[in-house]
Amino acid sequence: MDRRDFLKSTGTVIAAASVAGNLSASTQSSAHTGRIVLPINRNWRFSPKAMDAARARVFDDSKFERVVVPHTNLRVPWHGFDEKTYEFVSLYRRHFRLPAAARGKRVFVDFEGVMTASKVWVNGTYLGEYKGGYTPFSFELTQHVDHDRDNVLAVEVDSSERADIPPFGNEVDYLTFGGIYREVQLRVVSATYIENIFAQPKEVLSGRPALDVECFLESSEKASGSVYTLEAVLYDGAQEIAATRQAVPAWGDVALKPQTLHFDGIDGIALWDLHAPKLYRVEVRLIKAAETVDSDTRRIGFREAKFTPEGFKINGKVVKLRGLDRHQMFPWVGQAMPARVQKRDAKILRNELKCNIVRTSHYPQSRHFLDSCDEVGLLVLEEIPGWQHIGDLAWQNISVDNVRRMVRRDWNHPSIILWGVRINESRDNHDFYTRTNAMAHKLDPTRQTCGVRYFQESEFLEDVFTMNDFGFPLKKPNHPLYLNTEFVGHTYPTKTVDNIERLREHTIRHARVHDQLASDPQYAGGIGWCAFDYNTHANFGSGDRICYHGVTDIWREPKPAAGFYRSQCEPEEEIVLAPSFHWAFGDENSAFSEALICSNCEHLKLYVSGKLIAEADPDREQFKHLKYAPFTPKLSNFHEEWGDLRIEGYIGGKLVATKMMSGKGVDQKFTAKPDDTELVADGADTTRVVLRVTDEHDAVRPFACDGIRFELSGPATLIGDNPFALVGGQGAVWIRAGERAGKVTLTAHHPYLGSQMMEFTLKAAEAEEA
Repeated sequence: MDRRDFLKSTGTVIAAASVAGNLSASTQSSAHTGRIVLPINRNWRFSPKAMDAARARVFDDSKFERVVVPHTNLRVPWHGFDEKTYEFVSLYRRHFRLPAAARGKRVFVDFEGVMTASKVWVNGTYLGEYKGGYTPFSFELTQHVDHDRDNVLAVEVDSSERADIPPFGNEVDYLTFGGIYREVQLRVVSATYIENIFAQPKEVLSGRPALDVECFLESSEKASGSVYTLEAVLYDGAQEIAATRQAVPAWGDVALKPQTLHFDGIDGIALWDLHAPKLYRVEVRLIKAAETVDSDTRRIGFREAKFTPEGFKINGKVVKLRGLDRHQMFPWVGQAMPARVQKRDAKILRNELKCNIVRTSHYPQSRHFLDSCDEVGLLVLEEIPGWQHIGDLAWQNISVDNVRRMVRRDWNHPSIILWGVRINESRDNHDFYTRTNAMAHKLDPTRQTCGVRYFQESEFLEDVFTMNDFGFPLKKPNHPLYLNTEFVGHTYPTKTVDNIERLREHTIRHARVHDQLASDPQYAGGIGWCAFDYNTHANFGSGDRICYHGVTDIWREPKPAAGFYRSQCEPEEEIVLAPSFHWAFGDENSAFSEALICSNCEHLKLYVSGKLIAEADPDREQFKHLKYAPFTPKLSNFHEEWGDLRIEGYIGGKLVATKMMSGKGVDQKFTAKPDDTELVADGADTTRVVLRVTDEHDAVRPFACDGIRFELSGPATLIGDNPFALVGGQGAVWIRAGERAGKVTLTAHHPYLGSQMMEFTLKAAEAEEA
């Protein structure tokens, strides 16, 4: 099926990259850019029950719930719920009026993500159905809108696990939830407009890089002469670096071909790198008779990233990849979290867990998350939706289209280094995977492809062999370009409340895999399963709809294994002392005897009640290849003088870090700490509040399970249980801003350790003009 036939059969205008590139927090001025972008995230009306009459333009929806997207169709408990409760068909309605400047223009509606299938009407006219919850889609509204009165969008959302839509058709080890869970906008453009932009840096290691800016134009008019000009401008912040322009050839009855604008030998370019992720901006303008009729921008970075037989190289330097897989789900609201929360996950992975790569398992994730990866220097393996199962030809066609939409949405992100074009852990299918691989290569010749599998005897069609290997020792690489993409995970699920032995073993299993990966340059590195605990079906996980596979819990709070990842950074970045235990004599069979400590120090000293009981160097016998091997000091003859533990870390013979853990066995302090205290009053902006019970030295008390009661005042809502029972001495809730500026106060009450009061400032949001 060619592109025109696909458009006709689906009723969908393919505008994936335009969706990603044009979503804006504010209306853009048509006088300057030629286009108008109108966010329509507020003022939706929601009914958990679909009805035929509500598809019409005239319908009384005043009794429907007023909601803001991102929106989940049903809030559920954080665990122990039945996913069937959210698998229903719901209905959303949105009234809008177009500005006067939209008259005579083309009008589109762009959805970033709706779970799982969406039927869309405007003013009672059916536009079509889009099948898929993880990729963006658009419909053209031009012929159906009224410029003089109220218009109505109606969206029926089927959130069931439909076998005709990837990833479904068999078992799936994760939940998908439901609703319009990503942002929506109206896009008003001229008859001829910029549909997408692909900026491709060239010769980036030459000292004077080049840049090709491929511009995709769409038009509903015929141009018999060369009446349009394209101009591209490269910016560093507000400073113009370079500019180029060229005429657009006449196209007549022939479809417009992509136009490539070339920058040659650009001076003063700083490369995008892991520790200095420099970003630039490209603005493309479509000009007719000296007037800008359309304009669009993309953020880019100049870097060279490729897998080689010597390992993965970025900007010519070999870097051993060390990362974790990420699911984009959160307690209570599933996937429906806004930009701030999505961005926070990238910061946790890069700045707290010290990863240099993340895999978007097992689907394209929020553009906000990817934006943050660009900003913090976190590499990305992005893959299509799926889990082990391959459906029929129609199902496969959707999957091939998912490749196209994923690549076209995200091809300007410098953080993305691999396209995952195979259904995770599926069996071979030559014809299907020839198509997915070819699609990625055709669209983006600048990146390598991969396909995550769990057996080495697989047909290899991609560029990089990516392997889920849960055994130990790991299998030896069987291809020159080789990356491990899952390990540990389901083979050793671990909870924050587990005893010392299990917490220690969980940490060791992650450490020993990375030690083996460090032993051979043909291992490009490894991505562990996984970053955060996540929701799953009843026949997976621990029986409560949770897979406890993360190195952090579902609230993004660390388990001891997180300390291993954190300890692998250079001391110049952070000096890490991370015990893989809580300080208790009897929480190990017989008695506590081995103190696994993850650190990037050179030497440790351990004191109990002020008495030196052990000294240790990195355990090079067990971890021969890690630059910063864990310490495993053996402890004995200390229980008679039981008391506080003090760990001292030394580098170059100098004391550089100290960690204290109380020996009293008493819950001493309760803390409640928000990630942010200033939010935007748009009805969606959200921040996490981390709750902990600790000893007097701020070490978490893992068996504290107290109920925390909340009082909230001001224009905001609480996402979470009230009261909320701590798990492993910690947990979190989220505060979601309302739509009115002002002050918000949250008070968290512990039953006997007092209360913590937090204040938030909600800044006025720009009005939505549609």
